[in-house]
Amino acid sequence: MSIADQYREVREAIDKAVREANRLPEEVTLVAVSKTHGEEAILLVIEAGQRVFGENKVQEAKGKWPSIRERYDDIELRLIGPLQSNKTGEAVALFDVIESVDREKIAREIAKEGAKQGRAPRLYVQVNTGEEKQKAGIAPKEAVAFVERCRSEYGLTIEGLMCIPPFEDNPGPHFALLAKLAKEAGVEKLSMGMSGDYETAIAFGATSVRVGTAIFGARETAQ
Repeated sequence: MSIADQYREVREAIDKAVREANRLPEEVTLVAVSKTHGEEAILLVIEAGQRVFGENKVQEAKGKWPSIRERYDDIELRLIGPLQSNKTGEAVALFDVIESVDREKIAREIAKEGAKQGRAPRLYVQVNTGEEKQKAGIAPKEAVAFVERCRSEYGLTIEGLMCIPPFEDNPGPHFALLAKLAKEAGVEKLSMGMSGDYETAIAFGATSVRVGTAIFGARETAQ
């Protein structure tokens, strides 16, 4: 099956999950995760109609997206991987959405770079719902207070919350927890669900799902 066919299959599955959840199609955004995939594969998905893409690494995105965006100026680019503080300036310049705000230092740097560049990427706080030591994200019990500090101390507008449940866990409780925290924090967007569980995420209220493998297939060598 071609990449374009796989993309259409994912779109159909999302539409079906949205209907089953009694939600509207415009309530769920598909983020096509193009990390480790080259321009040729990305262009196939763009030509099939996709306009929102996710990347894990600032340097990789910087190497391939500027030239693509010269041809397609309606692309929305999201950073969905961990952000190192020394890459914040480049991230603010390149991405429309940063989904991995997870600590004070990053919030402070985004605020500083945003003011310097006159740019305000839309922001999500990443929550480590499984409290895994090896994984980025703020602890659930600290998430609501952190969102408030982002607003009050750094003047940042937090659009939503993001999570990546532990691979071996049932994702449902993690998605439910993220939805609960978002309500408490007063944010409306939920970035949750990947290739293996995006239909479940939609049932739990996801407003964006991050799908890579189901669209592009196995990863290519990193750019």
